[in-house]
Amino acid sequence: MTFSAIIQSFRLRTLPLASACICMAAILAAHYQCFSIKIFVLSLLTTILLQILSNLANDYGDSQNGADNDLRQGPQRAVHSGLISKSEMKLLIYCFITASLVSGIALLWVSFGLFSMSFLLFLILGFACIAGAYYYTAGQKPYGYAGLGDISVFVFFGIVGVVGGYFLYSKNINFYIFLPAISVGFLSVAVLNLNNMRDIDADFFAKKLTIPVRIGYIGAKYYHFLLILLAFISAILFHLMVIGFGKTMFFILAFILLGIDLKYLLSTKKGDKIDHLLKKTALFTLFFVILFGLSILS
Repeated sequence: MTFSAIIQSFRLRTLPLASACICMAAILAAHYQCFSIKIFVLSLLTTILLQILSNLANDYGDSQNGADNDLRQGPQRAVHSGLISKSEMKLLIYCFITASLVSGIALLWVSFGLFSMSFLLFLILGFACIAGAYYYTAGQKPYGYAGLGDISVFVFFGIVGVVGGYFLYSKNINFYIFLPAISVGFLSVAVLNLNNMRDIDADFFAKKLTIPVRIGYIGAKYYHFLLILLAFISAILFHLMVIGFGKTMFFILAFILLGIDLKYLLSTKKGDKIDHLLKKTALFTLFFVILFGLSILS
């Protein structure tokens, strides 16, 4: 196990997407005048650690369950290629479980104080996030193989990441913040959908019943269109209902870029190279969040 192999297994290109929900929660907190830099830093650190944990568990689980095979088109996986052994990967997973717990507890301590009701409830939620990160593709019955990954990503990257993140600042829930949470959630699912479209043959062979495997490549393209459309509608609704018509919707630029890639995707056929769209969609999601912040804070 080399240092470069470890860094490769972290899949750093996924981190902008993981950061998007935390940045959205911080932007909303700033809009409602309850932002805290300490909460932001610890939220971001905890989320990055959980994302790396999820990536490590995914590498280990897909190798264990057969989804990493010769049909797969994505980047080389560390365990399947032999760069990291299964025992070494398990050790890395345990290290990031521990780091996620330490960082998460520190976050809850800063936000709520020790052993308050909110602290205990969010601690339980934190354990659920760790379990969700691990059991997506690892374990004896990974839920990702049952086609539940889209729901999980929407919940954790959208609702939990944004609404839960906002609650850490404000200690209350505002109905309107569910709209940008839904936007980030659907865009995050869109990234997963591209990943699953790319690996549709490998997943079918491994009996990993993702949405593209269930509805086919053509169906998955229109599912992707629906995800982008619903994300756009949710963002527009928040802006009109909360901000009004007086400020420019800068975030529309991000959806124009997403639309260009969507046009390309709709013209592809099964087996075409679409891996480059994953990184771009993840970056465009973070770009959307930044522009959304500019739209409501300027």
